[in-house]
Amino acid sequence: MKFQVLDIIPHLKNPVTGEIVSTADRLNQVVQTARRAEELGYDSFSVGERHAGEFISSSPTTVLAAIAAVTSRIRLQSGVTVLSVLDPVRVAEDYATIDQLSRRRLELVIGKGNEVLQYPLFGLDLADQWGLLEEKYALLRRLWREEDVTWSGRFRPALPDKTTTTPRPYAGSPRIWHGSATTLTSAALAARWGDPLFTANAIQPRENYKVLIDHYVAEYERHGHDPRHRYVGSGSGAGGVFIADTTQEAKRQYGPVYEGLAAARNVPGNNSPFRDIDHAVAEGPALVGGPEQVIDKILSYHELYGHSLQSISPPTTLPFEQQLDILERFALEVVPAVRASAPTTLWESADPFGGRPGFAGATQPDAASAVTTDHDNHRSDIAYVYAH
Repeated sequence: MKFQVLDIIPHLKNPVTGEIVSTADRLNQVVQTARRAEELGYDSFSVGERHAGEFISSSPTTVLAAIAAVTSRIRLQSGVTVLSVLDPVRVAEDYATIDQLSRRRLELVIGKGNEVLQYPLFGLDLADQWGLLEEKYALLRRLWREEDVTWSGRFRPALPDKTTTTPRPYAGSPRIWHGSATTLTSAALAARWGDPLFTANAIQPRENYKVLIDHYVAEYERHGHDPRHRYVGSGSGAGGVFIADTTQEAKRQYGPVYEGLAAARNVPGNNSPFRDIDHAVAEGPALVGGPEQVIDKILSYHELYGHSLQSISPPTTLPFEQQLDILERFALEVVPAVRASAPTTLWESADPFGGRPGFAGATQPDAASAVTTDHDNHRSDIAYVYAH
């Protein structure tokens, strides 16, 4: 399994102490965390995007660019790029710039976002959120894979003249994942294009996310895509990660903070049912406990989801040094055991995108085209088998 550190950059008071860091300090903590995650051997660092609520992640491209400047090996991801409210031309330009700065370390995770207030903010109708996502993704995909693009659609002014966005990505289109949290639609869109899926695994019981993953797998197969490129990533709940010597000690230390944050959140339809720490540890996705218990929980989810990428989020209301200590303990005491028990081809030699970062010395400069060719060949092989 591969491991991602995700920060959607909430900016909240610690519910126990009432303390909150400044906006400048909080943003700089994200960059410092990414640098430390690289030192600890995490595979990727992801920055979220929100345009409403108690978050300061409205400009993830700026933060990712800052991270690109202080790291050299860790992959950079978004979590998620709220493509439904953005201009795909601008997305193509901004994230290709990050891909160049980082020397092809970028992989995008797109979605429609789970914050309904974002749509009126951008003058958009919430009822169009899925249509916006589908249309804008189709255009973004072309802009990264083609030059001299002409296009027309329903939601954006047409591109009647041949358009080539600049800069181009470093070496072919970066991989694009699809974030999925509440409905079958994102899972179906990912499957239709033969792209990987990232399940939020955040606030609902895990069986709910399993329904979305199963739909993705079934649709992926129905479209005839090469199963070697069917990857699933998983979040780890709104509670984040907290490692202590024992689960009891983890609950004692982190429980008041977790429960305070849960009690303060009142967004109908978007609240976790795991309101107390005992319930969250026993049945929720939060990775809170002793190392062995956290290992067992990740592997139990892996048995259900079959995921190749596990995302964790630091408990960002805690003192920053404590956050870094938790990331270090997780890297040293949890990651090796999970890697050994759940191997994956993601970002390895069998994955065309495994060699895409500049440091990896890729022999295939356009991994996206290689994956598309594999999908086409797989469909041809299936057709041949059925014909004979």
